[in-house]
This record gives sequence, C-alpha cells and structure tokens, in this order.
Amino acid sequence: MNSKPKARVLVVEDNPANLELFLDILEMGGYESLHATEGAEGIEIAAREVPDLILLDIQLPGIDGLSVVKALRSMPATRNIKTIALTAYAMKGDREMFIEKGFDGYIAKPVAVRGFLESLKEYLRSPNRSACRATD
Repeated sequence: MNSKPKARVLVVEDNPANLELFLDILEMGGYESLHATEGAEGIEIAAREVPDLILLDIQLPGIDGLSVVKALRSMPATRNIKTIALTAYAMKGDREMFIEKGFDGYIAKPVAVRGFLESLKEYLRSPNRSACRATD
C-alpha cells in the first residue's frame, strides 16, 4: 500500500459544469483539489497554497489564462509550479505555443476521464518544471 500523500491540484475554470467535472475526476483519482473561477483568484490561491499542479483554463473572465501563467512565472513562490493549459482550442502547434507562453503542457477539452487522469500522472511525474522553462 502506498502511503505517499496525493498531489494537490488547483483548477482555475469559470465554466461551472467543467469545474464540477474536473473536481469530480480529481476526487475519483484521489487528488486533493483547490479551485478558482477567475484568474486573479487563481493567482491568489496558487501563491497562498503552492499546489503541485495547476490546471488553467485559457478563457477566463477578467485576467485570461495566458496572463495568469505570466503572473505565476514572475513570482518566486509560484514560478516552478507545473501549470497545464485547459483549452477547447486544440490545434496543431498549440502545445508548442503554450510552452513558449510558460505552460508545461495542455489538455484539450472536452476531456475523457481515463485520459485526463493519465495526463495528470504524467505531468506530475515529469521533471521539475524549471528544467523546461521557456524564456520570457
């Protein structure tokens, strides 16, 4: 039996149905979850709680996901938190674009439960985010 504590994941998502789905999947996977529905709130929670992983919607009211990740990368407490873009706009070249903007990867919406949990495991297992950090 594995006694290692499960990772804490912050979900920043403004769509209530998507947020509920992500939180349910995280609970099913045994993860501890935090959530925010706006970019500024996500930045505040990330700085206070320093989660292991952030799942960040790109289109948010107020501060969008690209601005949120830029803010997270500028603060010492949050600069190395692995941050994954959640987006319905999954086009060829998006992964590279998101990494250039400071993300560690992306997950396309809608998500499949099994694939989503596998993606989380892979992102959490991957090397420290500072090793793949894009320059500003």
